[in-house]
Amino acid sequence: MPFVTVDGDDIGRRLASCYLSNDVGALISTKELVELKTQQVSELLTDAGYEVLFCAADGVTAYSQESNLDEDKLYQSIKGKVGDELAFSVGIGPTLREAYVALLYAKSTGKARACSFSSMERKCLE
Repeated sequence: MPFVTVDGDDIGRRLASCYLSNDVGALISTKELVELKTQQVSELLTDAGYEVLFCAADGVTAYSQESNLDEDKLYQSIKGKVGDELAFSVGIGPTLREAYVALLYAKSTGKARACSFSSMERKCLE
């Protein structure tokens, strides 16, 4: 049963910029955009047969009973849903912990990519 964890990239920096520039409008717009994109990713995963375990802030975690996961197709679907407005990194693994480790690896090797725990040493999908 593969787990998938999706997390927004640089959302904290974007929020910090709103606070530091005292831009209430930008803060509200950022909040609305992040909520929309996170919900869209959650719905995409649900429609693909995943059970969403967590959907809040800028992250979504889900799992599937299906063992054959097309990681590239999944990432391209997420990327297509999110568009160019935000970037997300994705970690995939057979356990919740391994999906999270893969997510950390994706973020530490460039962000805006998907990494599978089983293939972390080979490559991540961009």
